[in-house]
Amino acid sequence: MLDRYAGQLAKATMLDNDTRRAYTSRTRGYLAWLAAADVDGDPLTDPAARDGAVRDYRAHLQTVAKRKPATINTILAALGDFYTRSGLGTLNAARLDLPKRAPRSLDARDSVRWLRTVERWLSPRDRVVALLPYYAGLRLGEVVALDLDDVQLSARKGVITVRAGKGGKYREIPVHPGLHEHLKLWINDERPAWPGADNPALLLNQRGGRLSDRGAHDILLTIADEAAVTTDFTGGHVLRHTFGTRLVREGHDIVLVAELMGHARLETTRTYSLPTDADREAAINSLLTDR
Repeated sequence: MLDRYAGQLAKATMLDNDTRRAYTSRTRGYLAWLAAADVDGDPLTDPAARDGAVRDYRAHLQTVAKRKPATINTILAALGDFYTRSGLGTLNAARLDLPKRAPRSLDARDSVRWLRTVERWLSPRDRVVALLPYYAGLRLGEVVALDLDDVQLSARKGVITVRAGKGGKYREIPVHPGLHEHLKLWINDERPAWPGADNPALLLNQRGGRLSDRGAHDILLTIADEAAVTTDFTGGHVLRHTFGTRLVREGHDIVLVAELMGHARLETTRTYSLPTDADREAAINSLLTDR
């Protein structure tokens, strides 16, 4: 069943490679638990047994595995997808309530570390990969999906067109000055000498093909390691969240930010105004002491 599900995910064009890997891994963990668990009925054929088993697994993740609520909810999302794609029906297992907090992003100090490290980075292509999520708010899948004609540059300005964002949303993003110079260097000076220069993809791998999600992810992790960022850096979405957080907290219209980020719901954009862990720590540290 896991192999069949992985095959179905491979054909799901609206999912990026990271999501496919994550859903497969989370479903594998559930099926392994299921094989050893004492459950009522057959959770792979009977809807009542299915829902009961998933709720038991949810309790196991909470009390035995001691997973965080956010992690458990991502697992439940994967299992819901597994049951739906496998033709086993719609899962009925409630998600856990989460503490209200902003998505993880780089703070001011880590942002400086990131930008300074990127400026020193030798590869112009890698610098573009590192700055597109930070300065344009792109998802990593959107970064690697860009074609050359999706980036229009003039002497000082430019526009990036995202044609197939999450949910198929089309949007246009002005090119930040800090990104403009690196795009111009890559497109005009460096890229023409690469293998596969006639490939329509903006970003190429060493063999001349389109840079993959995994390749771009590895580039970001390498730069983050060199920059020694203190934020728990797990990939391009941290940079994208930094983009959204900065815009919202600087008072830009939330509808505008939602449009730039390709959000279908304003509630998603509003999460960037929620307290961060640093906000909570600062609040606690502001309490008076008597010494």
